[in-house]
Amino acid sequence: MNLTTSFQIDNVRIGSGDLFLIAGPCVIESEEHALFMAEVIKGVTRSLNFPFIFKASYDKANRTSVRSFRGPGLAEGLRILKKVKDEVHVPVLTDVHEVADVAKVAEVVDVVQIPAFLCRQTDLITAVAMTERVVNIKKGQFVSPWDMRHAVEKCRAAGNDRVFVTERGSSFGYNNLVVDMRALSIMRKFAPVVFDATHSVQLPSASQGEGEHAVSGGQPEFIPVLSRAAVAAGVDGVFMEVHNNPKEAKSDGANALESTKLRGVLKELQAIKKALADAHKTP
Repeated sequence: MNLTTSFQIDNVRIGSGDLFLIAGPCVIESEEHALFMAEVIKGVTRSLNFPFIFKASYDKANRTSVRSFRGPGLAEGLRILKKVKDEVHVPVLTDVHEVADVAKVAEVVDVVQIPAFLCRQTDLITAVAMTERVVNIKKGQFVSPWDMRHAVEKCRAAGNDRVFVTERGSSFGYNNLVVDMRALSIMRKFAPVVFDATHSVQLPSASQGEGEHAVSGGQPEFIPVLSRAAVAAGVDGVFMEVHNNPKEAKSDGANALESTKLRGVLKELQAIKKALADAHKTP
């Protein structure tokens, strides 16, 4: 793929060399909370002129415990996402786990996301691609960066070239992830690349409790570090789960970025992006 050819969602250009943000709470906790978080993140990104896509899930089908909160479900979740889109005036992204949900999801969202653990599911990728919505395929923790080319080709074979991939770390023993920064460059040879800075610091299924309190752990103190490294490596965008009170989040709070820290992190990323651009201009 020639990455000088970009595609656009509202004011967000993907693959053009501009840096953009995908952010929001892991799961839709309520209509009020989704609207609040979208407004908070939009306020920060607008002041920094940082293009932004709102992200939240209507159903988390891969929670550690069967007792964990999964979300409001398809109908209510899409109603809330549409309200965010219409009232906050930002493009929206959500993930889809079943082919049966794809058509309804595509009626509302601007970007349909293939979850990491489903990135090899041909029927799901094809169904999403055929909606002609922008497709984000998250790289499975068990997949090599060069093998993600096959997932992208499935999308393009269905007639949709508006696809990008997201790195979220690779399995490193039990309950741990590691980010290979080489993967960002490898995948960018065949698609625009986004770096998921919050899931990459997750400790998957490293239970922090018993029974209904069993949830994955995380190391959010490394979100800024890995984000800076990824932007220096040349990614097109950054993905962050952002919450106003991570300790009370209903999903992935252990690896979410507290919303009060977002501005500082984004300013650092912009500074790195500018330094790279200036370096390329220097004879």
